[in-house]
This record gives sequence, C-alpha cells and structure tokens, in this order.
Amino acid sequence: MAPTPEWIKTFNEKKALLACPNNLNDYFEEREVAGKSIDHLELGSVSIPTGEILVRDPLVFIQRDAEPYTYKVPVGEFPVTAAVVVPDDEDGARYAAVKVQFTAHDAVRFEEALIGIEDLESFEEGEFFGFNVDAGLGCILDKQTLLLFCDFQDKFIAENPGKNLYDDYFAALFAANYNANPTHQREGGDWINWQIPGTNYNIPFFQSGFGDGTYPVYFGFDAADQICSLIIQFIDIELAYGEEFE
Repeated sequence: MAPTPEWIKTFNEKKALLACPNNLNDYFEEREVAGKSIDHLELGSVSIPTGEILVRDPLVFIQRDAEPYTYKVPVGEFPVTAAVVVPDDEDGARYAAVKVQFTAHDAVRFEEALIGIEDLESFEEGEFFGFNVDAGLGCILDKQTLLLFCDFQDKFIAENPGKNLYDDYFAALFAANYNANPTHQREGGDWINWQIPGTNYNIPFFQSGFGDGTYPVYFGFDAADQICSLIIQFIDIELAYGEEFE
C-alpha cells in the first residue's frame, strides 16, 4: 500500500524526529560501548530479490499482507552481522543490534524505517514505532521471500496436523546451528540462516536482545544520502548499561 500524500507531507514535516538518537556505527565498529564489551557475529547473508524489505517476528507475525518499508533497497545477497553484548558474570550474550550492509559506504545518519501507515500526527521526540516481537526472535525478509515463507508455513501446517512449526521444525535447526557455531549462543540456539526449502533464498533468524517487545529499525544513509544499511536496534546500550541508567 503506497503512503497517502497526507502521510508523506506529515512525514516530511516530522522527519527530523525519526533520526536514531544513537550512533549505531559504534555498535559495529567499536569493541566497547557504555562500558560493555561488544563482539561481532556474522550470520551469513540475506536474500533481497525485489528490494522491498521488512523485519518481522518469524514465528508470530508472518502474514502475506505484511507491508514492506517505504524505502526500497538494493537487490541481491547481503551480509548480516549481529553486535553482541559479550556475556559476563551477570548476564548471557545479548544481541544488541543486527545490521544488513547493502553497499561499501558508511552511514552518516540513521532514520527509522516505516511502512507508510503510522500515525505521525501525534509522534513526539524520543518515540519510535518499531516492529513487534512475541516469540523472542526477529528476521529480515524481502516481500518475495515473505510470500515463499508463507507458502512453506501453510504447507507445513497442512501436512503436519497438530504439530508446531517451531518445536517440530525450527528447533532442530537452531540446535544444529548451536552445535556448529556455539559462540554467543545458548544451547538451544540463538540464530540460524534459513534457506527456504526448494529455493536459493536465505532468511536469517536471530534472538531479540531483551526478548519480547517492540524494537526500532533504521535505514543508514551515506554521505550521498543513499541507503547503505539497515539496522535493527534491540538494545540501546548506552541507556540500558550506561551510568545514567545505573
């Protein structure tokens, strides 16, 4: 669904409020943020065949009519990286952010990704819209891979009455990935790079930082104001772990 002219007008008026308050580059370029050690975990690639990208909870919010973000991104296979708060005596590994890098250029600003139906009239500084998580996981899809995922989901349910898509299919894949790549994963597994059966398309799944909730997604724009990355922010590291929070 294309945004209405009225929505676009309000968007342009409030665009400055959609900027990320953090420099998300630090999450992927530094080894320490707000006193917490940060490591970087490569999650393989994501397939973007149409350029219409979206972020969803893969177990709860996968529907055919899910809308992609208003901005289109480059088409192809792109690397995905998680910025991980390194485990310590108080907590396990937390995935603070996940990035898709589309080009070789660095982002100089970050703007929240929207689908074009958000209520911007009452939007205020410090707020965000984000995407909902209800199963502790996020995933990055293209509009085409979303439809293929839905086809797979429908087929699985039809052929496996009474079975659960996670318990009876994905859980084994997460466990196998933990065995192959245990770094910054719990024993049951915290991420997979799933190739949709019967296709060459990949969808990365990953843990959502602090679990269920609503999390913002940002497009990174380079110095020429072109989209160069997409970043999901699961944890505002400075807010969650900084001195002011304490």
